[in-house]
Amino acid sequence: MADDLLQRSAIRLGERATDRDDAIRRCGATLVEIGSVDPAYVDAMLLRERSISTYVGEGVAIPHATLEGKSSVHRDALAVLRFPDGVDWGGETVAVCVAIAAKGDGHVAILSELAQILLEPDRARELREATDPDDVLRLLAPVGQSPLGEDAA
Repeated sequence: MADDLLQRSAIRLGERATDRDDAIRRCGATLVEIGSVDPAYVDAMLLRERSISTYVGEGVAIPHATLEGKSSVHRDALAVLRFPDGVDWGGETVAVCVAIAAKGDGHVAILSELAQILLEPDRARELREATDPDDVLRLLAPVGQSPLGEDAA
């Protein structure tokens, strides 16, 4: 269910970061705060970014850890952090990070929905400009599910 992966407490829409690494640390700290990962996961997120950029387009990045980081994951979770002032991400400007902590593949449905959002400029803009957690939950809810993870009527 979407609500198991993306809790309202893991949606932060007014963040600031000095650079990409600071943004990743903030994403990781959110995952730590909600009890999804150990602090070591944050280092694995930074290592991943140094090997390959997690920027996916339309002002969105999906920071996550290397395979070795999976041992630091307690439960699969996502965190959505919005940086209204933008963050330089290797020459691209990122406004939204969808941080991933995953042992299994429970996050795949939300990533699939994120991919669909990125293909639609108006929905991508909605995500970049979201100021209400309910909007983020609605945008990232997999098709056929309500934002609260219940089947849509």
